[in-house]
Amino acid sequence: MEAFEVVNEGIGEQIEFVWRKIREPVIVPMLRVAVFLCLGMSVMMLVDKVYMGVSICLVKLFGRKPERRYKYECFEDDVELGNSNYPMVLVQIPMYNEGEVYQLSIGAACGLSWPSNRLIIQILDDSTDPTIKELVQVECNIWGSKGVNIKYEVRDNRNGYKAGALREGMKHSYVTQCDYVVIFDADFQPQPDFLRRTIPFLVSNPEIGLVQARWKFVNADECLMTRMQQMSLDYHFKVEQEVSSSAYAFFGFNGTAGVWRISALNEAGGWKDRTTVEDMDLSVRASLKGWKFLYLSNLQVINELPSTLKAFRYQQHRWSCGPANLFRKTAMEILASKNVSLWKKIYILYSFFFVRKIVAHINTFVFYCIVLPATVVVPEVVVPKWGSVYIPFVITLLKSVGTPRSFHLVSFWILFENTMSLHRTKATIIGLLEASRVNEWVVTEKLGATLKAKGGGKVSKNIRSKIGDRIGMSELCVGLYLLLCGSYDVIYGKNQFFIFLYVQAIAFFILAFGYVGTVVPNY
Repeated sequence: MEAFEVVNEGIGEQIEFVWRKIREPVIVPMLRVAVFLCLGMSVMMLVDKVYMGVSICLVKLFGRKPERRYKYECFEDDVELGNSNYPMVLVQIPMYNEGEVYQLSIGAACGLSWPSNRLIIQILDDSTDPTIKELVQVECNIWGSKGVNIKYEVRDNRNGYKAGALREGMKHSYVTQCDYVVIFDADFQPQPDFLRRTIPFLVSNPEIGLVQARWKFVNADECLMTRMQQMSLDYHFKVEQEVSSSAYAFFGFNGTAGVWRISALNEAGGWKDRTTVEDMDLSVRASLKGWKFLYLSNLQVINELPSTLKAFRYQQHRWSCGPANLFRKTAMEILASKNVSLWKKIYILYSFFFVRKIVAHINTFVFYCIVLPATVVVPEVVVPKWGSVYIPFVITLLKSVGTPRSFHLVSFWILFENTMSLHRTKATIIGLLEASRVNEWVVTEKLGATLKAKGGGKVSKNIRSKIGDRIGMSELCVGLYLLLCGSYDVIYGKNQFFIFLYVQAIAFFILAFGYVGTVVPNY
């Protein structure tokens, strides 16, 4: 009878009737399960961050420098042998329509302090723009006329994207002369002494397969978005990779600014394009063969952060989808490996992949942007203060130590990371399920900020005239959801979550309309 009477009422009464009927038997139990799972994932993240914090303190206090942990002998010219005591080194620079930065990267590689007869510079140009292609080739010819052994290589397709280009580059006959290969992305500019500070570790320690340098961001102050990126990446480089290198001699190769022993690369199976994180894939396979990795935190290579929201989104999709998909493909390989210890397997599978690449993305979005706001509307489900306040506070504090100069921006950073977690969660699920876009590869757009920063200028921040070109419907929907939950809390709630919900809603709206980062006009 009640249902019959409601049918004759308005749409509001019908919605209220349905809500009352499903609230207790369906919504409340489901939300309690979601809260339980999110709290469990929060504890995982907390334990990982505390462990990293304690470990980096021990490394800094008692850890020895790489020069003391490993053998290290500088190269010196020999009067009798000449340059023959220097190993042959191949430098690979993959490019794709890099019109803004190709001169910088080629110039920096050709300026490396290494005997010219013991160095080969290989430009792997996959450009589709004929004008840029010609400019890159002319630049290579200019350096070749100066006595630099530089090779300009192209292929007739882009199969495998960057991994495919690197794989094809290793097939040339002159590569057989080389013992080591260095990879630099097109916006990376190594210092002249880069090889003299990395190669000695590989020569003197045959168990090391990779030496990785740290990234330094030349345009970190370009806009608020680049400052937020610096805070996240500095934690990765200053804490995660430092600890991983010291404790396990394993970390994910960053795809650039690193030197590989060619024999280690070949033993691991070479470059594969089965995921969009070919660098991490190679790292895992090489580690399972028993090779150790060394991270040099004091060796920095300058590069450019994506300063447009569009470029940053594509990058984050690749960086979130790829690891999740790689985890799916390699989990059994890691478990079955006989060349690494059980402890190292647990570290790679649980800490490196599961907690940092999957749980961190999913929990950040689901808990703080979906579940926590829902508990405002369903007050029967209570989130303990230790889960909603204390754990997030400690995790944020531990992650923000990497960039002390930006500590005053922590509040903005939290909001930015929460909004970006929407895209990272979508990409992670796509990778785990191997759904559409799993192998999507969009080259991160460079604006040449490195070039302009040298002259003291900055990239212009022009606002596009068509707002409709940059509306993000996903962010808009989440923002409206948070706004509604916050308004409900103002009217009926008692826990005053509306302050956080309103601020987070505003952050989603800002992102939805593209008012983040450097915005360039569409021509």
